[in-house]
Amino acid sequence: MRLHITHTTTYDYTPAVSTAQHQAHLLPRQTPTQTVLGAALHMSPEPQSLHEGEDVYGNRRVFFALNQAHAQLRIEARSEVQTRGPLGQDGPPTPWEEVRAHFQYRAGGVWDPAQEFCFPSRHVQIHPDFEHYARQSFTPGRPLAQAAVDLMQRMHADFTYAAHSTDVHTPALAALHARQGVCQDFAHILLCALRTLGLSARYVSGYLLTEPPPGQARLIGSDASHAWASVYLPAAPGSTDHAAPPSAPAGAWLDLDPTNNRAGLGTPGEDYVCLAWGRDYADVSPVRGVIHGGASHRLSVGVTVTPIASAAPV
Repeated sequence: MRLHITHTTTYDYTPAVSTAQHQAHLLPRQTPTQTVLGAALHMSPEPQSLHEGEDVYGNRRVFFALNQAHAQLRIEARSEVQTRGPLGQDGPPTPWEEVRAHFQYRAGGVWDPAQEFCFPSRHVQIHPDFEHYARQSFTPGRPLAQAAVDLMQRMHADFTYAAHSTDVHTPALAALHARQGVCQDFAHILLCALRTLGLSARYVSGYLLTEPPPGQARLIGSDASHAWASVYLPAAPGSTDHAAPPSAPAGAWLDLDPTNNRAGLGTPGEDYVCLAWGRDYADVSPVRGVIHGGASHRLSVGVTVTPIASAAPV
């Protein structure tokens, strides 16, 4: 599937900002299930300096600075991506306890890069309530992939998607107790549950193609960015980690989207586009930075995901 994505971010400042420095994760990365055919950022006003590189996880990251006063900053990211379906729907029948043991420290053992995603992070905490919720799925001897998918399915049934019920600062534990939130909350809750059990799991940001109701036109800007989680399956076929050194054990990431109850190796589906992955939202936030001036600001975001036949050029 070929998809075109337009992601527009606009900041309106009062009063004007004198200088600003920003970091953006708005350009999709290459993965085994997607090929980036084109991607570019268009900014107004134009920055005085701009540098693109990769972060520690291999995500595309853009730094830019504006040294002139501006009352508005508009960032438009346009991307064209060829996507494919999952590399598979299941992993090896390895019991989840064996996978947990795989990540426990052993002197002289081979370092697995996935171990970095076993620990707490800014938005992912270790707490008994997450383990209590997860244990219904993670019964003794159950294969990890099967248990993880079951946990995702239970979350889809138990939690209510409620727009504007949370924000980026809402703790995952609060969303767990409220049993409601948005895709970011559900991804963080799933990560908390998996890491509390001693497993490796990472946060994925991206997009999902949505279809308008029958007979209605696709609304420009009506889509949104999306988030889901991935759990690491050691010794699984079809490694999806390009950053792993040759000495690292072969493995794959099983993507889990509790918002839409979909899962698959490498991606939940061919209608998904991966932007970036990290420990949690803080590692891959679309735009962050430092401004001088601007006592208040208003943020507006518009996302449009369209099949390539009806899309504009990058």
